[in-house]
Amino acid sequence: MEFKNQKLEKFEEHIKNKKIAVIGVGVSNIPLIDYLFEKEAKVTIFDDREEEKISKDILDKIKKYKFDYYFGKGNLDNLHGFEVIFRSPSCLPTKPELVREKERGAVVTTEIEQLIKMAPCKVIGITGSDGKTTTTTLTAKILEDGGYNVYLGGNIGIPLFTKLKEIKPEDIIVLELSSFQLMDMEVSPDISAITNITPNHLNVHKDYQEYIDAKKNIYKHQKSTGILVLNADNELTNSCQNDANGDVILFSSKQRLDYGYIVEDGIIKECNDGIRRHLISQDEIKLKGIHNLQNICTALALTKDLVSTEKALNTIKEFSGVKHRLELVRVLNGVEWYNDSASTSPTRGISALNSFNKEIVLIAGGADKNLDYTPLGIKIVEKVKSLILIGQTASKIYEAVKIEEEKQNKKVDIHMCETFKQSLELAKRIAKPGQIVLFSPASTSFDMFKDMYDRGDKFRKEVNDFE
Repeated sequence: MEFKNQKLEKFEEHIKNKKIAVIGVGVSNIPLIDYLFEKEAKVTIFDDREEEKISKDILDKIKKYKFDYYFGKGNLDNLHGFEVIFRSPSCLPTKPELVREKERGAVVTTEIEQLIKMAPCKVIGITGSDGKTTTTTLTAKILEDGGYNVYLGGNIGIPLFTKLKEIKPEDIIVLELSSFQLMDMEVSPDISAITNITPNHLNVHKDYQEYIDAKKNIYKHQKSTGILVLNADNELTNSCQNDANGDVILFSSKQRLDYGYIVEDGIIKECNDGIRRHLISQDEIKLKGIHNLQNICTALALTKDLVSTEKALNTIKEFSGVKHRLELVRVLNGVEWYNDSASTSPTRGISALNSFNKEIVLIAGGADKNLDYTPLGIKIVEKVKSLILIGQTASKIYEAVKIEEEKQNKKVDIHMCETFKQSLELAKRIAKPGQIVLFSPASTSFDMFKDMYDRGDKFRKEVNDFE
């Protein structure tokens, strides 16, 4: 007998002929717009951008479907009387217009929240300030190699809400979830992980506590059958076990655990009642850095009850990572060039620097998220031979390094560049054989680039074009 998702069918019946708002229309929302048209909903589109900034594909859809729309400054002034409001992650639920509509009785939700609510199968969710994408991708690969039909989504993959009709109870959904997606979430994945929590996106969230509270929604609504994987070395994530509803699995690279996964002398070990079992060592895997050993621990914990450890380890040995994350682009004249464009915070920059024991020429800087660069300054003075700075955060990083130089009584060769291309050309001139050129901005990308992928792609192209 063919499986029918009754929750989905009930939702589709509910939205027929109802007033639905979609706030924020990137390319990823095209499937949602198609879906709502097919279900005969009365849709209105909202976006902060002016019409000329909207994708032609989106505009063509909106006009073809004869949807109402409001673009540009003040577009949400027209948000009145909707029954369901799909917000994009960039439109926070704390916006006064959304609060007003919710108080009036509207359902304010996201594609991701509805996906989790209506999923007919097990859902695994991963969040954290760092390591989300690598952990999510590796988790999905372990499950695929273990024989499951896996749907990968959230911050990566494809929009899955419109795929609900084809997802079966025996499948598994794996999601990378950001704080923006988790805000106000009223449902949690069956199996969840928080890789770590450090200050991030403070240019968007009203304060650090709002960011922390958003992350915690990944497990707050779990049932007693839920599983929560936590970083025991991070004070905030470690404390989350105190209000977990289900089982907790810890991982650590700094302490011994009775149960869970530890990294000890470059070896990942599984702990069971205090007995440690050697699983895999750093020299058996392709990923670099202690942070990636932690990511592997997380993926092992998430898949523990679903795939045999032996099968999981086979996948881990072959996994070479994700683009823009300590990606070796080229070896030129004895110099290794690494693309770490996904480094969008100081903690990511620190993790990247900790991954190498060779002399480093570091290219850093980008758009500012109101973060503290003091810890990065400490690590730069410890590890970096030459520092090349660009972007809005260049001065903040420079100040952090200069303060630390005095404390450590050391000097770093520092250069300031106006353009991205200049920074790469300078790195090529000053890097010596045996050194590493590491592009790890420790800042977001929106000052010079469309996004971190655009930034990483441009780095890769420029470096590969060098003669």
